[in-house]
Amino acid sequence: MTHPRNTAAMHASPRCGAKTRSGEPCRSPAANGKRRCRMHGGAKGSGAPQGNQNALKHGLYTTKITDWKRAVKCLVRDATKGLKDL
Repeated sequence: MTHPRNTAAMHASPRCGAKTRSGEPCRSPAANGKRRCRMHGGAKGSGAPQGNQNALKHGLYTTKITDWKRAVKCLVRDATKGLKDL
């Protein structure tokens, strides 16, 4: 059975290709001018906003803090050892 509508353009369009939950690539057509479909980030306004404050580093694992923690741990170890010697 042939359909009167023209679907050749949609079938020829580039595919999204994002990995789905099943592990297969997404077969939806990519959004205009994008590499992904509307469900995988190709929609207008998708993605993180400019200047996203949620992406800031908290500093918990910086070299400065790690060195400080190591020094405090050594001080506590030495103090504990000194108390045991008394």
